[in-house]
Amino acid sequence: MRFVKLIAKIATCWILDKKLRKKLRYRVKTRLYGQKVFKRAKAIGENLYLGNYCSVNKNTYLGHDVHMNGLQIHGGGKVTIGNYFHSGVECLIIAQNHNYEGKKIPYDEAYVYKDIEIGDFVWLGSRVMILPGTKIGEGAIIQGGSVVHGEIPPYAIAGGNPAKVFKYRDIEHFKELKDKGEYYSLYSE
Repeated sequence: MRFVKLIAKIATCWILDKKLRKKLRYRVKTRLYGQKVFKRAKAIGENLYLGNYCSVNKNTYLGHDVHMNGLQIHGGGKVTIGNYFHSGVECLIIAQNHNYEGKKIPYDEAYVYKDIEIGDFVWLGSRVMILPGTKIGEGAIIQGGSVVHGEIPPYAIAGGNPAKVFKYRDIEHFKELKDKGEYYSLYSE
């Protein structure tokens, strides 16, 4: 029913403001791609944008203005994604491991769940893989194609397999923009 109302809004507003049309288009796209996300996530902040089919686990917490473009979250561990998060296409977050130290080889039936925490203003390039137990600090950028395990500090720019920090953002500039409220959002004016 909500989807029908959104379509009706778009039809009646087509001649209206270009910015309004853009916002409505994003909301319709999110509804089309996000059925599984809306059903499964534990918490979803305002202004979620899904630019492609995405899936999450039952222990996923999404902040405000999260933009995902085909992000897949697998496993039973808790995944917390902060505000103003952006992901490129085909990113993968894995929140569990097989138990390889159990009673069988190569592994037994048990799983080892590991939580993942991603801070505010984090940007993942396309095809980034985040492994169980990872923590990514505020404002970090992860280069496309990277495999991340362990901890990436705030404001770091990291890449590779395994991802290593090779540079830091201009922290003063970052904090200045943050204090002014200069955040990128598809829904902003």
